[in-house]
Amino acid sequence: MTGRRTLGPHFERLWAAYAVSSYGTWLGFGAFPLIAVLVLRCGPAEVAALAATGRAAGAVAALPLGPWVEFHRKRPVMVAMDLTRCVALLSVPAAYALGRLTYVQLLAVSVVVATAGIAFNAASGAYVKALVPPEDLLVANGRFEATTWTATMVGPPLGGAAVGVFGPVATVAADAVSHLLSALGIRTLKGPEPRPARTGGPRPGDLLAGWRHLLGHPSLRPLFLNAVVVNGLIMAGEPLLAVLLLDRYGYAPWQYGLVFAVPCAGGLVGSRLAHRLVARFGRHTTLRAAGALRACWPLGLAFAGPGVPGMVLVIVVQFGLVTCCGVFNPVLATCRLDHTDPGRVARTLTAWSVGSSTGIAALTALWGLLAAVTGPRAALAAAGVLLLATPLLLPRRGDAEPRPPAEAAGVSRRP
Repeated sequence: MTGRRTLGPHFERLWAAYAVSSYGTWLGFGAFPLIAVLVLRCGPAEVAALAATGRAAGAVAALPLGPWVEFHRKRPVMVAMDLTRCVALLSVPAAYALGRLTYVQLLAVSVVVATAGIAFNAASGAYVKALVPPEDLLVANGRFEATTWTATMVGPPLGGAAVGVFGPVATVAADAVSHLLSALGIRTLKGPEPRPARTGGPRPGDLLAGWRHLLGHPSLRPLFLNAVVVNGLIMAGEPLLAVLLLDRYGYAPWQYGLVFAVPCAGGLVGSRLAHRLVARFGRHTTLRAAGALRACWPLGLAFAGPGVPGMVLVIVVQFGLVTCCGVFNPVLATCRLDHTDPGRVARTLTAWSVGSSTGIAALTALWGLLAAVTGPRAALAAAGVLLLATPLLLPRRGDAEPRPPAEAAGVSRRP
């Protein structure tokens, strides 16, 4: 099991900072849709637009950040992005307390948070590749994935309870504090970090370097296209499901959090099994199997209903989905790092995040319009049917490229 491997004290500190931030983020799961529905009385189209606009504008704003992150020290970038998210999120409870919270402010904050998140992920991915030996990357990514699902399991029920006791913006404040604590933790890291490939700022060709690598690589290209479509269709259903459960069926906030928290035990199991499955069946087979299975579940959300039967159905469907994602995600993250040179990791990860965010934003907006015409249930069914075809985008052949040795890749060994 991955939990028995030792990756060194510097990784442990980075992992702890990631855990704090993840727990804060998932404590505030669905906070903006919840505020939009319960405080600002927004409808399905407005809730979908909130999710779509934040991601789309954030992706556009983050586009030039990839080269900038690439040629700067990664730890200061991570600290700066955490602090940016903290300040932006704190503005929401402040405005709510003054009675001046608006839909436009929620949009602006979502843009800032999305932009900072993309830059943070690019910097952290590059930092992990430098900190962890290639043979331990899957173990490291499995730990991050397990932490994410543990936070997802614990955070939403606690967040729902906090909303019930302290009000609708309590979890946004908690999320802001978690980013502050993460920044303080990352600030104390003393692990090795190689100097940027060059200084003097990005050059004109740097903006497209990550895209050229993603779209030109025979293994990463199909994985990228699959991730964009799958993530977009899954996330497009999130605001619609929020409207369906919270508004039409009258779920209490704690119930809404519960149906998303309980299934995350499956994600924890999947992330812990990923390393063993790859060791037994190989990376390509594991990716294809988990990637195909995760597309089979979301169609069931179209049959969600009120009361206990509806809650049970959503929990079962989500459990199957997140278990498959728990296996797929760390293997995908490891493959992505393995096939990217250290000198362009940040640009590649930024391109990946921008493409994913743009796809999610476009499909979320489109599905919001579809739900306004057909209703949330029909729109969820349409997304589920389309997802059944997404395994066709997965790589058809095994990855024949050997991993580059750590010395050739310039990877720093664990101290």
